[in-house]
This record gives sequence, C-alpha cells and structure tokens, in this order.
Amino acid sequence: MTTARKTTTVFLTVLCGLLLTIVGLTQRWPTWTWPTLAVLLLVVPAAAFRIASGRRGSIPPSFKERLTAPPVERTEYHVSRVALPSHWDDYNFVFSATVRWYLLESARNDPVLNPAGLAVEAVLNRARAVTEKRQPGRASLVQHELSGVLSRMHPDPTGHLQAMAENVSLTLLEQDQERLDRLADVRKDKAVWEHQRKYEQSKRQYLGEDVLKDTGSAVVWWLAKNDEHVEKTVTDLALLAQLTSAANDTDIPERLQNLVSHQTDEPITPKFLEESPVPTTQERTAADHLAGFFSAMGFTEGDDRRTMLAKQISDIIMQQNRYETAEDLRRRFDPPATFTPDNGEEPSPGDHGGQ
Repeated sequence: MTTARKTTTVFLTVLCGLLLTIVGLTQRWPTWTWPTLAVLLLVVPAAAFRIASGRRGSIPPSFKERLTAPPVERTEYHVSRVALPSHWDDYNFVFSATVRWYLLESARNDPVLNPAGLAVEAVLNRARAVTEKRQPGRASLVQHELSGVLSRMHPDPTGHLQAMAENVSLTLLEQDQERLDRLADVRKDKAVWEHQRKYEQSKRQYLGEDVLKDTGSAVVWWLAKNDEHVEKTVTDLALLAQLTSAANDTDIPERLQNLVSHQTDEPITPKFLEESPVPTTQERTAADHLAGFFSAMGFTEGDDRRTMLAKQISDIIMQQNRYETAEDLRRRFDPPATFTPDNGEEPSPGDHGGQ
C-alpha cells in the first residue's frame, strides 16, 4: 500500500508541474518564478505525504488477528451399512450416511488424533437412540425421522467437535424384509379366519339359542323371513316343529303331533318309514325326525343339501353338549366311506377273512 501511495504522489506532482508550465508560458511569467515553482513542486507533495502517514497510524492488533485467523476446517466421512438395532430382537436396520464435523476450541491439552472416529461415534449413538425404539417394518419412515434428527450440528460427549449427518439411508436386510412380509400375510389371514369363526359361532348360537330354541321361536323367525305371510308360515308349521325337535334332541310336542300327522297324511311320513331302520313301535330319535323333515322338504336320498343341513344341525347340537345325538346325525346322514375291493366287486356275505 505504501508503494501505491508513492506512485500516486509522483504522478500528481508531474501532472501539476505540466499544468503550471503551460500556464506560465501562456501568461509569460518572469524568469525568476521558474526556480520558485520547481522548489514548490518538490517540497509540497513530500510534506503532504508525511502528514497523511502520521494521521493514519498503525493497524489495530485485533483487526490483524481477525485477518490472520485460520478458517474453520470442515471435514466429512462416509459411513456405509452399519447395523443398528430395532425394537424387535434379531431385526437390525442397515444405516448409511455422510458424517460431517468441525473441531471446537478446547482448553484441554489432549489432542484429537482421529476426529472422524469421534464424529462417527457421536452420530451413530444419536441414530441408535431412535432406531432401537422403532419397529423394523417402518424402515422408510424411520429414515426420514433420522434425516431430521441428524441434520443439526451437535457436540460429541467429549466436547472436542460438533457433528451431523446427511444423505441418510436406512433399510432392512432382504431376508428380514421377506420374513416381515410373510408375518404380515399370516396376521391378515388369521384376522380373516377369526372373523369367519366368530361369524359362524354367532350364527350357530343365534340359530340354537334363539331361532330353534322352541317351535314358537322358529315360527316367529319364519314369519319374519317370509314378509309376514301368515298362510305360508302355517303351511310350514309341521316342518318347523320337526326341525326344532331335531335341533334340540326332543320329541315333537303333543299339541303338534296331530298337525304333523295331518300335514304328512299319516302319523309317520312314508319316506321316513322307508329311510328309518328303526321299528315304528320304538321311540323316534332326532335322526328320525330330521329324516322326516328332509322328506317333507323334498330333499331326496343322495341330495347334498341333506348332508349339509345335517352337519350344521349337528354342530348346533354339539354346542349344547348333546354329543351322542350329534354323532348319530352324522352317522345317519354323512356316513364314512365303505371299503371296496380292488376288483370293484362287493364282498359276499359269507366272505369273512377268507373263510
């Protein structure tokens, strides 16, 4: 800066001299004025330069320190595929990020030889405090949460530096992700199955404890089902009485015996007599009543509806702890398959063990 000021002073002095020379020649100054002018051109600039230097003084020490202070050094380190625990045992997050830090002025005398290690440790501790409380199935959501938590500079426990992380990536191992997907499918299927089971239990309970509790309840239910058509309900009264007695493993009430016999044109339905191996002199069982009901409904032998309805009624009876009656219905209407020889012929009555 001193050299520049000197150059400027000389330039201005020469310029002033040229101007004064031109003015003196045009005005025809006397000869004695030229030496005086030359002395003034040399003395005045030198005196002005000395006075200006004295007024400026030296640069303040504080300003010199700010000018010469070293810039803050910032560095970074890339962390790749570090396992961080999740809230579930044996399921770890895979963490990757770029760690940045800068050193702090410390009064301690112990130097930091590996600042990257301190910065990475501080960032991983902050990330772990978040991931160990999160479920592994929310990896993408936890990744954005970590990006916000680690985006701010935060001092490490030793106080030597401040660290942060950017470009955060959080994933799961491919095998763990497949296991979680399978577990989710199982939970969904289980929920559907439980709803179906509860629906079936509720339906059986409704039929057994409400609709088929007695003949009167069945009549009211059937009347509501047929939009209050009384004639149709009266016509089906005998069928409802038989179905109710079969569901509850009881005989048809005496007050309805005549109605049932009248509707079937005889005390016992002919189809019922054909299907029942039990003599008519014996007391009729629940299976006998149900067979008569099927015959009256027009469900002939071999009709799949007989087996389906018998199984549903058997399940209802099982709910009321009538196991023998339920088993009797299953043997009657859903018997186990019989053995047939390889040649397709039925075994003869006298063929017993090769005799």
